[in-house]
Amino acid sequence: MPSPFPGMNPYFEAPDIWEDFHQNLATEIQSQLIPKLRPKYYAALVPRVTYEEVLIQEEPHDAKPDVGVWLRTPLSEFAQAPVAVLPPPPLIETIAEEVPIKLWTVEIRQAGLGTLITSLEILSPVNKRAKHQAYIAHQRKRTALMRAGVNLLEIDLLRTGHRWSLPDKELPDAPYFVFLWRVLSPKRLGIWPLELREPIPLLPVPLREPDADVPLDLTLAIQTIYDRAGYDMRIDYRQLPPKPTFSETDMQWIKEIVATAL
Repeated sequence: MPSPFPGMNPYFEAPDIWEDFHQNLATEIQSQLIPKLRPKYYAALVPRVTYEEVLIQEEPHDAKPDVGVWLRTPLSEFAQAPVAVLPPPPLIETIAEEVPIKLWTVEIRQAGLGTLITSLEILSPVNKRAKHQAYIAHQRKRTALMRAGVNLLEIDLLRTGHRWSLPDKELPDAPYFVFLWRVLSPKRLGIWPLELREPIPLLPVPLREPDADVPLDLTLAIQTIYDRAGYDMRIDYRQLPPKPTFSETDMQWIKEIVATAL
């Protein structure tokens, strides 16, 4: 069953769907590119693991006191049985636990030599959260790739978090973006604002000169994995899309689109 959305499906942004979608998208991009890269190049999946700290609340449990204390009323007072001091209430412990998150990069390398030519980065929420170790690592990696003369295609299919900042202008108003930095044009950054209501255009994947770019069809990749992974059985379209919310006009359009999927 195809996705009801023409391009990016905003329900993929849900926390319980995203990591699975991220991995499937990387795998599909690799599969799509390999026939176009032969015999001079190949596409490799490269995992990286980061950690997200989450708070886990333990179930209440009884705390047995080490010492029992009894208070005895003086004889001059009303005669009564000894009174026991009640033990403390059940404890609720909140502890932090590190949950591993796997991030995937698609690397295009030269056959035989293994030289890294182009890196395709699919951003995850932790890559866009300031001060998170994955955010800092991504900023450093971006700089390192540029200094090493590696083409960089950055795919941002998340509406939340920090985007690639521009020194002299603001990004257009769009929910999703793709950025392309080319070795041959280091002073220019290609920017594709992606609209929710439109298919994602074909994207150029640069290789080493004089070889021509190869096309990447992200719309086809998303539609393929939506059907292959059975996301129609996992997404509850009765729920509103993940935050941040859309404008009233877009929300009305989303409701009309998902009505066909119910």
